[in-house]
Amino acid sequence: MTVSAEPRTLPILDLSRFRAGDAEREAFLADVRHAAHDVGFFFVTGHGVPAAVTEGVMAAAHAFFALPADAKLAIENVHSRQFRGYTRVGSEVTAGSADQREVLDVGPERPALDLGPDDPAYLGLVGPNLWPSAMPSLRPAVLDWLAEADRVMREVLRVLAAALGQPETYFDAWFDDEAWRNLKLVRYPGRDTVETDQGVGAHKDYGYLALLLQDDLGGLQVEALDGAWIDATPVPGAFVVNIGEMLEIATQGYLRATKHRVVSPPAGRDRFSVPAFLGPRLDAVVDPLTLPADLAAQARGVEAESHNVIVPHFGENTLRGWMRSHPRIVARWWDGVTPPA
Repeated sequence: MTVSAEPRTLPILDLSRFRAGDAEREAFLADVRHAAHDVGFFFVTGHGVPAAVTEGVMAAAHAFFALPADAKLAIENVHSRQFRGYTRVGSEVTAGSADQREVLDVGPERPALDLGPDDPAYLGLVGPNLWPSAMPSLRPAVLDWLAEADRVMREVLRVLAAALGQPETYFDAWFDDEAWRNLKLVRYPGRDTVETDQGVGAHKDYGYLALLLQDDLGGLQVEALDGAWIDATPVPGAFVVNIGEMLEIATQGYLRATKHRVVSPPAGRDRFSVPAFLGPRLDAVVDPLTLPADLAAQARGVEAESHNVIVPHFGENTLRGWMRSHPRIVARWWDGVTPPA
C-alpha cells in the first residue's frame, strides 16, 4: 500500500454557500473547481437532509443484514436479471478479486420491459426491485433516503455546471423521469473472517455522481494524483460525493472520476454504508461540453485504461460494469450477451 507523505483530507463544501450572495458564491465555485478537478472527491454539508432520514436508512441497513440467512437469500440477486437484490459476501468482483461485503442493490422501481432481438441489451436493466417479505419497513426507509440523495446529487450537479461556466440547468436534458438512480445497502464484516483486506477493490463509478452515507468507522480510501491513498475519514453530518465516468467524459477529463476502494474493518467490527448513484437516462450519449478557455487548458482528457475503456453511452457503460462485477448473474440471465466494447 502506498502511503501519503503528508496528512491529507478530502475538501469540505458547504452547499449553503451556493445559495449565498454573489461574492460568496464565486468563492465557493472556486473551491468546487479545486475539489472536483484536483481530487474528484469531497464532503458536502448544508444539504438539508433530515437526520431522521439518514438515521432511518442506517437502522434499516443494520436490521436487514441481521436477518436470518434464508430471508436474505430469498431475494438473492441471482433471481434478478436486473442485478437487484441481495449479494452474499465474496460473490461480487471488483478489479478481478472478490469483494468482502454483503450488499442489497436497489434501482429504479419500474416494470421489466418486453424486449425484442433488435432492442439494446442495456434495456434489460429496467425492472423491479427485490424486497424481503420478512422486513416490510425496509422499502420506505430505503426509498426515502434515495429520494433525498437524488435531490442532493442534482443540486451538486447544478453547482458543478455553474463552476464549469455553464447554466445551472446544463445537465438537465438527460435527467427526466427516466433518469437512472440506484443505491446499495452495504455491510463490510471485520477482516478476521477472511485473509484479504479488500472490502471493495479499487474502481471508478460509471454514472455522473455518487453520494455516500457512511457510519463512523471509516475505511473508504481515495487515490490521489500521485498514487497515494487518502482516507475519507467520516465527518459528522456530511456526505461524501465523487465524480463518475460520465462527468469525466462530459468535461474531457477536467473533472476526475477518481479511483477509490474500501479496506475491510478490523476484527470484531462491521462497517455499514449506503452509497447512492445518479445517472442520466439509459439511452443518454454524453457529448463533451465547451469549457471556458482557462478550464479547457487544464483538461487532461479521458483516462485510457485497457481494462476499463469508458464509453460515452451511459446504458452500455452501466451494463458492462454490472456484467463485469456479477458473473453468476451473467451466467444465468445474460448468457450469449457480449458486454459493450
